[in-house]
Amino acid sequence: LLKIPSIMTVSRKRTSASASASSSATNTTNHTRKRAKPSTRHQKDEIQQSKSPAEFFAENQSIAGFDNPGKSLYTTLRELIENSLDACESVDVLPDIHVVIEEMSEGQFNRMRGVPDRGRGNGGGGRAVGEEREEMEYDYGGNDQENNENMENKNDGEPKSNAAKRQSSSNAANAKHNHKKDAYFLLTVRDNGCGMAHGAIPDLLGRVLSGSKYGVRQTRGKFGLGAKMALIWSKKSTGVPIRIKTSHVSADANKRKKKRKSDSDDDDDDEEEEDDVGKNNEIVGGRKVGKIVSTCVLDIDIYKNQPRVIQHTQEPNTEQWIGTEIQVLVAGNWTTYKSRVVQYLRQLAIITPYARLEMTYSNRSDEKKGMNFKFERRSEQMPPAAREVKHHPSSVNNLLVQQLLERTNAKTLVKFLTNDLSGITPASARRLIERLGNSFEPDMDPADLDDKLVTRFVQVLRSADDLFKSPDGGCLSPLGEYNLNLGIQKVVEPDIIATARDKPGAYDGHPFIVEAAVSLGGKDAKEGITVVRFANRIPLLFEGGADVATRVANGKIKWSSYKIDHKRDKIGVFVSIVSTKVPFKGTGKEYIGDDIIEIQQSVKRALQNCCQQLRAHLTKKNALRDVKERKSRLLKYIPDVSRSVFGILEAMQKRKSEEAESGPRYSSPRKRIAGAGAGSSRQQHLKPTESEVFSVLERVSNGDLTEDTIKEHLVEAVEENVNAGIGFDENEEVFGKVGTSKSKKVGEDDDRQAV
Repeated sequence: LLKIPSIMTVSRKRTSASASASSSATNTTNHTRKRAKPSTRHQKDEIQQSKSPAEFFAENQSIAGFDNPGKSLYTTLRELIENSLDACESVDVLPDIHVVIEEMSEGQFNRMRGVPDRGRGNGGGGRAVGEEREEMEYDYGGNDQENNENMENKNDGEPKSNAAKRQSSSNAANAKHNHKKDAYFLLTVRDNGCGMAHGAIPDLLGRVLSGSKYGVRQTRGKFGLGAKMALIWSKKSTGVPIRIKTSHVSADANKRKKKRKSDSDDDDDDEEEEDDVGKNNEIVGGRKVGKIVSTCVLDIDIYKNQPRVIQHTQEPNTEQWIGTEIQVLVAGNWTTYKSRVVQYLRQLAIITPYARLEMTYSNRSDEKKGMNFKFERRSEQMPPAAREVKHHPSSVNNLLVQQLLERTNAKTLVKFLTNDLSGITPASARRLIERLGNSFEPDMDPADLDDKLVTRFVQVLRSADDLFKSPDGGCLSPLGEYNLNLGIQKVVEPDIIATARDKPGAYDGHPFIVEAAVSLGGKDAKEGITVVRFANRIPLLFEGGADVATRVANGKIKWSSYKIDHKRDKIGVFVSIVSTKVPFKGTGKEYIGDDIIEIQQSVKRALQNCCQQLRAHLTKKNALRDVKERKSRLLKYIPDVSRSVFGILEAMQKRKSEEAESGPRYSSPRKRIAGAGAGSSRQQHLKPTESEVFSVLERVSNGDLTEDTIKEHLVEAVEENVNAGIGFDENEEVFGKVGTSKSKKVGEDDDRQAV
């Protein structure tokens, strides 16, 4: 109590010596008081840490599309399949890709890996990490029976009925428990692409952010994340490394000459280190096949971002096979993402009709759940390979210009502008230097540009659009209208389809091309608008509501003006965008925003072009439909008309016979006057003569003209007159919307009058 006043006084004055003594006395004598905040000089300094790219993406895997076990399974399949497509297209070979998905339960996975189960030790059954696939499948099918026998032996002392009940209840409990857990999947993707060099396999698949797709060109991937993230997810979820089997040759018989020439210098050093891989080749089926098959079991050091090779061997290529087979064991959820995997394969078959895709799924616990999907090759025509180009002046920034200045071999500023950037001629380069000001000279050394001059240089480059050409879309590799049409017909099987490609465009110096297609009807099609999106020939399945294609199709196109009912008709909208830099939104890279006006307008023009083609076709179809309906209504009245006409002719013939027997009948004076003075020239022309009437009645009396004869002549007349003006083809399909009931009734009245 005596210390309290001194503490309060010290807390007000805050003198250094008494404050520390009083606070320490208060903390030791009264624990109910709040502890004073420690001085900053006594705080522990924060430790600065740096992480490797592999460690960063392992902790932030959602950036690469590995949000949850189900999405991770889907993304792993997608990345491996797209790598296979790239491997085939790089050497101009029609892709042949086979995917195998084998699902196993936790118990089966533990027995395969030698992980002890709950309640009994099984550590001695472990297998080595680098075993063959047959050894990895060890005890998939036989352990269940063995476990049942062990359970029966354990329960020998009790009645069999009780043991059976306990066994069934135990199995039901395990099944219910396992249903809530994620399963394990052995994924195998095999292709017929270029393969991988023996010495390059570890770095290609075991080092994050290392790849061969950097540069200004159209690619499916860019940062070298796909297969590496599959390895990281395998390491996190199962701890099992990936297995690679590949056969590679340094040159291919079908490889493009330009590609061979550009890669020859880079491959010289690798060919010396390879153990005669690529030197001793044979020609099989028009392709050079290496004599060596490389097998690699690979892990990754997350913290060092380095590959960790477990097994790396070579063996003779006795099968004369070339390509790559990657096998990875991951955790996942097939139930929630089965539809996404199937949807991805269907859309991939649309955008790559030149590829043969096959997927086989099997379940180790239930063979009835197995399924198989196969999409045969529809086209033999592959799109041309994308070319790498230089940076466009309107796409540069300060950092990029500094990098180009450091790497350039040009000795003058004019040479730098014309050689290291695209679309600039020597004349336009000199005019550009004049706009830069007195600090710049055409013959100055690019290395003399400091930070301030670089800033001025970039500002003028991005604003001088009138001095250089727009980005060239010739470097891109779109699918093509022909292939897009074939792909949609193969998968969707629509009733009618129209395709269009808009002219190449550019945004911020990046070229792009938009291809679109609109289909009506089709297998499993739903009413309304269904939008299918592609970016650099990759299907986009998620976040479609915010995509530019969806927003343009739903809000910018007036479907009714093209004779299409966007609520009742089954409309399929397909939009494919290719670019050297696709403007994805979000970290998942699953949709393209509509904030870039150039892309939005290009998508709109392409879709309008498709709709105009459909409108012309639908107009013809609607006319043919109306003709067929009118013909049907006319034919419906022919039996009644034939019966009536024949009845009139019979009555006339009967009256003529009576007149021949009893003499002619005279009409009333009023009818004679009206018949003599009335009637137009057309009516007088159509009025039959006495000889014509006598001839017709004679045919009726002889039986040559009957009701059936009249019916046949009327059918011929309808066929001739209805088809004459419009060129109606009875075998041609009729397509279009059904007319309203009012117009249909008016048409029936006109047809009745025509008959």
